[in-house]
Amino acid sequence: MVDVPNLTRADAVAAARNPLAFIAARWTPSPATVRRAALAALVMSVVIVVTGGAVRLTGSGLGCPTWPKCTEDSLTTTSAMGVHGVIEFGNRMLTYVLCAAVGWAIVAARAEKPRRRGLTRLGWAQFWVVMGNAVLGGIVVLVGLNPYTVAAHFLLSSALIAVATVMWQRTREGDGAPRPLVGKAVRQLVWFLVAASVLLIAVGTVVTGSGPHAGDSSEVERMPLDWETVSKLHAVLAWIVVTLTFALWFVLRAVDAPKEPADRTRDLFLILLAQGVIGYIQYFTDLPEVLVGLHMLGSGLVWIGVLRVLLALRERPALTGPVELPGQAAEMTAGTRG
Repeated sequence: MVDVPNLTRADAVAAARNPLAFIAARWTPSPATVRRAALAALVMSVVIVVTGGAVRLTGSGLGCPTWPKCTEDSLTTTSAMGVHGVIEFGNRMLTYVLCAAVGWAIVAARAEKPRRRGLTRLGWAQFWVVMGNAVLGGIVVLVGLNPYTVAAHFLLSSALIAVATVMWQRTREGDGAPRPLVGKAVRQLVWFLVAASVLLIAVGTVVTGSGPHAGDSSEVERMPLDWETVSKLHAVLAWIVVTLTFALWFVLRAVDAPKEPADRTRDLFLILLAQGVIGYIQYFTDLPEVLVGLHMLGSGLVWIGVLRVLLALRERPALTGPVELPGQAAEMTAGTRG
């Protein structure tokens, strides 16, 4: 049996004033726990994108026709709304799972010793992106799945994946000043790769906004662009990303770069190949829903792969100077936000 500590009135006041500092003063997670918490937030940021795609691909985008309630009279879906209502409402509920995962990452990062303020800030950044995207998702419903708002919703989800990826990587590093592992020319090549990947994702949202999967069985506004032309532009950008990745891998091998950047570039190249195969198959088979869903998953994995290549170009050692000690009384009484 483990003794449960007695909580005094002062403890209760301190916990109410600053719960994160209260927890941090009494619990120290292992580095592995912090890494797992950050990874859980990253996984959920990808899952919410895939399930959001499932809502659109099943024509359930207006399964709950209003927001924040599901209907004017009900907070939840009703039997009269059928399977579309269940799918849309289920995706809304997954937002709470995502919030829980992000919250767990924030708590674990805040409680780690020594305290790492940068890691905690990355967790809070995810929280505010999730809140902003939840509001934007409601706007998407209220404006009847306007394709421009749907595109913005997806792009903000990609921003969430980016922040979650950075946080996960930072849990595996120290807080010392970053030291480059490759030369300036290689770093510039990677930034070209990142820029091309951003364009690829952005044009992908235009393909979606002008394509046949409107997200609802009724008539939904589409972007006034030729879908096949935009799809071909998307394919060209994909080949540019693949070419840049292969060129980067070749350069890293030629200059005998450290193992980490080369391995991450290899991983990205393999993901791109799989994503390309899925993309071409779906294009020539009239966009079957399952393949479109897999392509959306692949989009998230490609973006994570690109960011991991970028982050692998430097190393960050642990700090060797004085560190902040946990559980300081001044922090508890001041009510400093974690």
